[in-house]
This record gives sequence, C-alpha cells and structure tokens, in this order.
Amino acid sequence: MREIKSSEITEAISRMIQESNYHIGDDTLAALKNARQKEESPLGKEALDIIIENASIAEKENIPLCQDCGTAIVFIEIGQDVHITGENLDDAVNKGVRQGYKDGYLRKSIVAHPFSERKNTGDNTPAIIHVKVVTGDKIKISVMSKGSGAENKSKVAMLKPGEGTEGIIKTVLKTVEEAGGSPCPPIIIGLGIGGTLEKAALMAKEALLREIGKANNDPEIAKLERDILERVNGLGIGPLGFGGNTTALAVHAETMPTHIASLPVAVNIQCHSVRHRETVI
Repeated sequence: MREIKSSEITEAISRMIQESNYHIGDDTLAALKNARQKEESPLGKEALDIIIENASIAEKENIPLCQDCGTAIVFIEIGQDVHITGENLDDAVNKGVRQGYKDGYLRKSIVAHPFSERKNTGDNTPAIIHVKVVTGDKIKISVMSKGSGAENKSKVAMLKPGEGTEGIIKTVLKTVEEAGGSPCPPIIIGLGIGGTLEKAALMAKEALLREIGKANNDPEIAKLERDILERVNGLGIGPLGFGGNTTALAVHAETMPTHIASLPVAVNIQCHSVRHRETVI
C-alpha cells in the first residue's frame, strides 16, 4: 500500500487550476492555427487571429484566457493500492481549488442556493468531483475549468432507439445551431452516447479531456465523429459566430452499452479556450 499525502493533491490542483487558465494547450493552439489556414471567411480569419493573439498574451503575461474562469471540474482516478493520509479527498480537492483561484487572481463565479439567493461562495468552491477506482498505486488528476457560456448550451436527449445514427447527428446539429455564437466558437463537442441519462452526460464531459482531433479507437465511432464535424462546420456559424467554415475544431464521442428501450445522447460544448490539465502522483 502506497501512502500519498492529501497536501500533494491540494498542491497539484492549485497549480493546474492556474496553469489551465493562463496557458492554452499545445493541441488547442495547433488546431486553431490549422483552422486559420483553412478558414474561407475574411471575418472568420480575423476572429481566429484575435483568438490566437489572445492566447499568446495570456501565455506571456500570466493572465486568464477569458474573464469567465469557469467551474472547477476534477476527475480523479485512484489506484486501489493507494492510501490517502491527512484530509479527506473532497476537502483536499476543494482546498486546492480555493487556493488556485485565490493565488491566481482568477474570477470566482460559483453561487450557493442556485434558484434563490445566489450569493457568491467567494472562492469558486465547491468543485465538481468525479472519482474512479483503478488498479495500481498512483493517482491521476485531471482538472477542467469549464466556462458557463459553453456549458449553458449543452443538452441531453433521450432518443428512441430507432432514431439511430441520424437521430444522434440531428441532435448535435440542433444543439449547435441553437447555440449559435454564444459558446464562443470554434467549439469542441463532447458527445456521450448510451448508458443512462447521467452516464451519457458524464461521458460527454470526459470526452472533452481528449487531445483535440484524436479519433476514437473504434472505427465506427471515429467515422461518426468525422461525419458530425463535417456537418457542424457546414452550418456556417463560424469563429465567434461571424460566419465561416470553422464552427467546431473537433468532435469527441464516447459510448457504452445501454438498455434496449433507450438511446441517451449528451452533447457537451466546450469553447475555444480549452482549459484543462492532468498530472499523475
């Protein structure tokens, strides 16, 4: 049994929260630059130039990529041969979030009592925490700072099984079309198919952690990703909603078996400021 101090988890999360808000990932930057080369709309090209310049300024000056510094979403894979000492896991995670947002001078956006008083908690906690037990003696932590401009445009649909592939594609297209320029395209689309309502939504969120443009290992799912991306970019929404052929940078789909009477489909939209980091302790 390997012992890991809760303080190591706290420190890792604090660091990743700040890094993810200041520095866009190499995969995202490469995808944006590639999109700039292929974009046909003059306004779309200009919007992409501004997005890329914004990322460069944030990197050089250690300032947030966006004024919305997001909800802290933390995915943790704990090896079954690990024993965490010190604080309990939730407290260690929230302490890291609290510290990261404070030390990084990041906007705190979480409100308590969501349907009434909506008073700001003041430290961007509580985090949304997803824990999975795996084999081994390590802890893998993935942190995502998810802005609400994109999150608010996400959808879950419970389709009839007979709607099949075309039903899934129509669901994604309708979601993206209704979102328009609000989620700050070019977007990344996380797609969860199967399981149950809550599992589909979780898979869609987890899919956003994948390297941009890296296809699913299953050829059938990879083809679905390509087909959806082509049709989404055919909508003409374009960068920041100014028109063009770059509405999305990628579609990442995850699936799992489901009930014979169900076809859950979750569409989780991510803006062009893809803010996530991961580490292994």
